Amino acid sequence: MTKKQILIVRHGETDFNRRNIVQGSGVDTALNELGVQQALLFYKKYASHPFGAVYTSALKRSQQSVKGFIDAGLRHIALPNLNEISWGDFEGKLQTEEQKRIYWDTVNLWKNGNLEARIPNGETPLEMQERQKKAAELILNDDAQHILVCMHGRAMKSFLCLLLNRPLTHMEDFQHTNLCLYHLEYDGLLCRLVKENDTTHLNVAEH
Repeated sequence: MTKKQILIVRHGETDFNRRNIVQGSGVDTALNELGVQQALLFYKKYASHPFGAVYTSALKRSQQSVKGFIDAGLRHIALPNLNEISWGDFEGKLQTEEQKRIYWDTVNLWKNGNLEARIPNGETPLEMQERQKKAAELILNDDAQHILVCMHGRAMKSFLCLLLNRPLTHMEDFQHTNLCLYHLEYDGLLCRLVKENDTTHLNVAEH
């Protein structure tokens, strides 16, 4: 069979990203000027790629990041199951030193196997990945051979673990920046990582 190509990008920059304010699934921010420029550069690089569908989260920062493809008429499926993890009590707040400490303590708990840990009133990685399984099934079974997915940083880490059949304790293997690209190839049974955290499309000198 022809191998399915799945390109996964993180959304572009928002003012909350720049100001170090926690977003998460409960904060529906828009791209800032740089984020819009990042989205445009990505579109210019991949406008001719034969995508058959674009999947995004239900949050506007992910949809704005692939707006060029949606406006061009690409079939668009928005899935709340691709939303960012809920950061609970931290969402919408500027990160304090205490919150940063709690965040990194929680991330280290996840790395060490405690996947039930959560930010107060937030979501656990297990809960997030459970909802992602439904999105993964739709994407892997989509008739399109080339699929674009736009989502969020922590959610992307979990989704990559899911698609690549790696334990959630390996989320930190996957680095990301705004509008970075991960390219996976699916043979009908397994996904293989082709490209990771690629940002060459954001190099203005190439455009």
